[in-house]
Amino acid sequence: MKQEIESIKERNKRVEADKAWETSKTRRGIIAILTYLTMVLLLYLIKAPNPWVNALIPAVAFILSTLSLSFVKKWWVIHVYNK
Repeated sequence: MKQEIESIKERNKRVEADKAWETSKTRRGIIAILTYLTMVLLLYLIKAPNPWVNALIPAVAFILSTLSLSFVKKWWVIHVYNK
């Protein structure tokens, strides 16, 4: 019984760490930088004008998509999740 409880505590720690990583600013920043650099490369390869500037669009869009919209979340919980 004690071993099962310890196993559950360890699993909970892993789940909490995963959740913290998923919502961390570090993760979002790394993904935004990788998105930006990938887009710069792609735009450079297709010879698009101003790849360093134009690559900002998808990187900024990613950052905006990760913002928590609390009023939308509240509505979703009430009207979708709780049904």
